Amino acid sequence: MNSPSSPNKAFLLLLICVSLAFLAILWPFYDAIFWGVVLAILFAPLHRRLLQRLPMHPNLAALIMVGLCLMVVILPMTLLGLSLVQEATHIYERLRSGQLNLGLYFQQIIAALPAWAVELLARLELTSMEAVQHKLSSVAVQASQFVATRALNIGQNTFQFLVSLGIMLYLLFFLLRDGAALVARLRDAVPLDEAHKNHLGAKFTTVIRATVKGNVLVAASQGMLGGFIFAVLGIQGALLWGVLMAFLSLLPAVGAGLIWGPVAIYFLATGAVGQALILTGFGVGVIGLVDNLLRPILVGKDTKMPDYVVLISTLGGMALLGLNGFVIGPVIAALFMATWDIFAVEKSRPPQ
Repeated sequence: MNSPSSPNKAFLLLLICVSLAFLAILWPFYDAIFWGVVLAILFAPLHRRLLQRLPMHPNLAALIMVGLCLMVVILPMTLLGLSLVQEATHIYERLRSGQLNLGLYFQQIIAALPAWAVELLARLELTSMEAVQHKLSSVAVQASQFVATRALNIGQNTFQFLVSLGIMLYLLFFLLRDGAALVARLRDAVPLDEAHKNHLGAKFTTVIRATVKGNVLVAASQGMLGGFIFAVLGIQGALLWGVLMAFLSLLPAVGAGLIWGPVAIYFLATGAVGQALILTGFGVGVIGLVDNLLRPILVGKDTKMPDYVVLISTLGGMALLGLNGFVIGPVIAALFMATWDIFAVEKSRPPQ
């Protein structure tokens, strides 16, 4: 005779299997669904204020917010991506035609180095122009092939991109309109104490908002400032380098210095001391100041996580999940810390 718990176990098994199957169906559109949820969380406060003005028109309020998201976020990112592809293609053409000679730049650096540095490079077999030029050419070819492939993929995957964009906007509309009811049903289904659900839910939304808004604002600021100083100094591909600095600025502490630092060293090694000092001063005093001032205010203050946890979780998330990891990594880290805090508090309570 079956025990009373058998139906419950069977239903739990069915629930797990159906949930996994549903997630497998959704997985091809993981990016669209993820960013639809993120944008819904980001725009939810503004949507609530708009809904107070249009209480009888929830569809119109959600539609206005979707249009605002399209104009403020998606359209600028699309235009920036197109400009970036054009500039990357231009640099690729210059590399292929020989107008951009990486070997010549390296030779200028070697000629300006002190004897001990040249000797160190000789031990590493990095002073042979033939060998270095071969390595630089290989790197340039690989980078060019990567850029060309990505540009080709953009053209080939335009339809897929439009489908994903449509799914994201469609989902965003319903998440904004019905988000409160969906969250309430989800909270009812989660088998946790009400206080724990409130704490974890608040931590989840807070970290997403702080991570996206804070990191994006810091990255955009550093990217624009970096591209500006590169353009002022006459460095080719200022837009491309600015975007790279913005992307690397998602990593706390190191960030944009990985781009402007080597360029400053190149200027110094080739005798352009004035340009080296300007770039170094601007990089440390302006670009670095943005990171040191804005990131703790916009990210660390709200997430209440140490900088090293933010850095490691961001790196790990991006290594595992790509660009989406800069949001998912810190969220998982925050939930990990919050869950263990709850466990420690519960364990420390005296038994009743």
